[in-house]
Formats: sequence, structure tokens, C-alpha cells
Amino acid sequence: MKIPIKRYRVAEDCKVNLKKWPTRIKPLCQTKARYHDLLRDHIEHLSKLQRVFYADGEHALLIIFQAMDAAGKDSAIQHVMSGVNPQGCQVFSFKHPSAEELQHDFLWRSARALPERGRIGIFNRSYYEEVLIVRVHKEILAAERIPEGKNDDRIWKHRYQSIRDFEQHLYRNGTRIIKFFLHLSKDEQRKRFLKRIDNPEKNWKFSPDDLKERGFWKEYMCAYEECLTATSTEHSPWFIVPADDKADARLIISQVILETIESLKPQYPKVSDERRKELHDIRQRLVKS
Repeated sequence: MKIPIKRYRVAEDCKVNLKKWPTRIKPLCQTKARYHDLLRDHIEHLSKLQRVFYADGEHALLIIFQAMDAAGKDSAIQHVMSGVNPQGCQVFSFKHPSAEELQHDFLWRSARALPERGRIGIFNRSYYEEVLIVRVHKEILAAERIPEGKNDDRIWKHRYQSIRDFEQHLYRNGTRIIKFFLHLSKDEQRKRFLKRIDNPEKNWKFSPDDLKERGFWKEYMCAYEECLTATSTEHSPWFIVPADDKADARLIISQVILETIESLKPQYPKVSDERRKELHDIRQRLVKS
């Protein structure tokens, strides 16, 4: 079963209205057993592809996750990437910037965490927070002390341009970027928050700040709409993933990752005749030792 992922991809220059993008779709699998079988197939395929991707060493892959709280970013990373060799994958979760990070431009700390060629890098939140939470909470922008910090209209346009230029630069140098916005409904978030409160084993996941941020839902949706509109490009696309059903979200995400790596056509390095002869000689010595 191949999931049609184009319907979730934001076309370049598309003006995003999140009310027109579903947070829930008709289930991709009719039974839990079928879902587990399909996800397992995706994970096994990704595991095999990742080994070749790592050995090939020509490209890097950067996967970015953005979403409202409780949208399922952590669990999506955990399930989809469960078969990937940790040697070839790294995950970064960006929290509030440190004092040192505030002394640099807003892309600096992300640039330091980029994956090397042959590796997969995952950003659980990213530099996009600088046009999302910072846009909703202007006091954060004031702390950054940038020269144009008082001109809202100009700074957001400049940051979108900086992001596009940054991602285009990475693309030209071999890094492929795919970006997922896990589109969660406000009602589903409420249900997941209640589960975190009612289940003692999940209490640690809930913070009073989560409820505070929920109060800015409308502002966040506006910020996301403008961000997705301004920064989804042909080479670094956004995918708006229906996230009310975690199973569907994981299948869509894994399908996008698989197709992205497949499109790069990674191959194991070719062995030269000289190298093959060298290995043959070494083998002969090992047999006799």
C-alpha cells in the first residue's frame, strides 16, 4: 500500500488556510493489525535504505517537526525511526535559547546541529520557533536585542527570507530537508491534555505552561499559516500531516521519508579492481593465519 503523499504537501506559493486542511482523515488502515503490519514494513524498508544512505555518504537528510503541544512529535519520531541505526541518526530538541545562543543570529544554534553527509538529522522543533513562538510572544524578540526588533512587519519578512536562503544553501550543498507540521485540532489537544492529567504515568508530560499556550491558539494558527505559506519551497517542502489520529500521522510521515531517500538513489560505494585485489590478498592471508 502506497500512501498518496502529494495531497499533504504544501505547494510553493500556496497561501495556506489551516481551516481547509484536515486534522483527521479516513483511516488509512481499517484495522490495528493492518496498521502495525504497514508501519513495520515502512520501518524495515527505512532501516535498509538508511544503511545504504549512510554508506553512500553523498547527501544528508534533515527532518523538521513542528506542532502545537500534544500533537505527537515525540511518539512519531520514536515509532517511525525505531529501525534506524543510531550511528546514522541524531535528534535535537530545541528549548529556550541560552545566553550564549542569544548573542548570535537566530539560525546559529541550528546550523551547529546539522547532520553530516550520510546521516539523518531530526529537529524536534527548530529555527522555525523564531517565526512562531517568538511571533506570538513578542517579549522573546525583545530579549534577542536585534537592530530591527521593533519593526514587526519587516523582521518576519526578513526571517522568512533568511530561512529560505539558508535551506536553499543547504540543498545546494547536499542536504535534503523535509518539514512536517502535525496539524492537531484544538479539541483533540484538550483530550490528550486530559489523558496526561488523568494518567499518573503521563503526569510528567503536562505543564501549566501547556494550558497557557493553548490560550494563544488563534495567534499560533495565524503564525503557522504565514510561516507555511512563506517557507514551503520546491526543494524544502512542508507537509501538513493530519495529527488527530497518530497512526495515520506516522504512516504519512514514514512514507514521505522513504520516498525522499529513495529519490536520492543511494548506492553502496563501488569497489575498484585495485581495492578488490587488495581485499582478496588480505582474505588469503587471513585464511592461512
